[in-house]
This record gives sequence, structure tokens and C-alpha cells, in this order.
Amino acid sequence: MDLKKKKIGVLMGGLSAEREVSLRSGHNVYEALLRKKYKATKIQLDSTDEIIPNLSKIDVVFSCLHGGIGEDGTLHALFDILGFPYVGSGVLACALAMNKLQTKRIFNSQGLRTAPWVEYQDEDWAVWQSRVLNEIGFPCVVKPVAEGSSLGVHIIRDETKLIEACQNTQAHYENFFVEKFISGKELTAGVLRSDGADQALPLIELRPKREFYDYVAKYTPGMTEFIVPAMVDKKKTEHIQEMCLHAHRALGCLGFSRVDLMLAEDDEPYLLEVNTLPGMTDTSDLPMAATAAGIGFDELVEKMLFTALERTPLPIAAATK
Repeated sequence: MDLKKKKIGVLMGGLSAEREVSLRSGHNVYEALLRKKYKATKIQLDSTDEIIPNLSKIDVVFSCLHGGIGEDGTLHALFDILGFPYVGSGVLACALAMNKLQTKRIFNSQGLRTAPWVEYQDEDWAVWQSRVLNEIGFPCVVKPVAEGSSLGVHIIRDETKLIEACQNTQAHYENFFVEKFISGKELTAGVLRSDGADQALPLIELRPKREFYDYVAKYTPGMTEFIVPAMVDKKKTEHIQEMCLHAHRALGCLGFSRVDLMLAEDDEPYLLEVNTLPGMTDTSDLPMAATAAGIGFDELVEKMLFTALERTPLPIAAATK
């Protein structure tokens, strides 16, 4: 397939809480594709009714839909059914990575260290608080099971604040869990497929000017100091990069991802999550890590686009002949 001759549809917007980030990512990707002389078109989705009519106008999907059905594998299943090549990970990898509890269970099964956690199971709040205290302790972190951009995340240092935070997260995002707070350096590692091989990009150390790397710190210029490469010695860096590659492969990711982790004060790394559709905004981590590896934004976008060549599903009509 000659991608230069194909119509590349950049999907952006959507209905998730990360809509604004998606619009920024999509615009940047669209502009990069134009600079690389691809036939790119913007597809801003404002309702689910618009998805199939817009797909009929393009040949290849470059999705920048963060969160919700754009990131949990739902739309990727539709792309597969309709026979549209698309960039990045497939249905299963997206679904697993979007569900932080399933991700952590896979980390454990692969011998990859992750922060201990407890899952809320619709129990009495007093019982729940006691269980968190006994199994995790304080400080701890309340997280939605399936949400991105640190939305709904609360760091709890005072046990009297736990139930209120849990109820708040539950009200907005339904399912949630609590994991042990790991004090140390906040790191992220981009994974990129280049020339047929996965590579871990230089580590980024995040030093937010807020309590943690939350939505505001992620997407507001000047609210986070980025140290690239991270201030981690060479041997530990290589160990963490291998750990992140292992996590990427364990979930079945394809082409690119971003792996978030904490380097604890005892110098042990703890994986947090894997993002199969990382942001492509001006403050996003994957483009920053690629730049540190000598890969400019336009070249990064092109490498991401090339992953569509590794998956060319057959339309149902052809598959059933």
C-alpha cells in the first residue's frame, strides 16, 4: 500500500472528558501529515452518528481520539469490522491498557513490579476504609479504572478524606480502585516502532508544579518541568527501558505507546499504566521523548502512520467469500 496515494483521516474530538486534548493532538498530527505531503483530512467527531459516514470518505484512520470509545478498543473493533487500516494498537491491547486494573494484573503475571492496590467492590464505606488502611495504608491514590489524563485521580494523605474522594471519583467515573502512593521520581517512557523494531525512547522525568502530574500540569505550558533525559544513571535507565518494552509487549501493543512509572526513593521502579494513544500536543511526552532521540515531530507522526501497514483487515464482504 502506497500511503502517499491514500486519504488519511485524522480522527479528533469525540465525547470523552479528553475531547479538548484530542482536538489539539489531532490538529498537530494533521499539520505534520500535510508537511510530509500526505493527503490528510481532519475528521472532528461531535457525535457517534458521524463516525461511519466520515469513514466512507477516507482510506486509512489515524485516530487521535483520547479516552472513551476512541481509546478502549470500541472504535478499533469497528475499524476491523469495516476493513479500515489504522495506526497503532488493536482492540485487545487498547481494551487492556484502558482498564488500569487489568493492566496491573498483567504486570503482576509478567513479574513486572506495580504499586499494590485494592479494588472497591460495592462494600460498606466503613469496611472499605478499614480495608484500605490495612492493605494499602496512607498516603494512597484513588484512581478511576478506565480514564486518562489523570482525571479523577486523588492523592489521599489523611484517611478522613478517603471516602469523600472515593465517592467523588465514583460519581464521575463509576469504577475505581486505590493503590499505594509511591514517593519518588515520576517518569515516563515512550515506545516507538522504527524500521520494524520496537525501541524505548529516552526517559522523561516529570517535575510538576502541582501536587502531582494532573490534567492541568500535563496540558498547561510552564506547569511542569521536563527533564530529558531523566536524571537516572545509565544502568537503571536501561533496566527501566527494558521493563517498559516488556509492559508494551505484554499488553500486545503495536507501533507506539507511553509507559508511566514511579522510581521509588529506594531506587525501585513501579509501573503505573500504559497509554496506547498518547497525546500529541505541544506539551505531550511522546513527541518530547522522540525529539530527544533525534526524531522530529513530523518524522514521529510518519513512523506512527507506517504502523497501519502492519494491519490491513479484510472487509466482512471479502472475508466471507
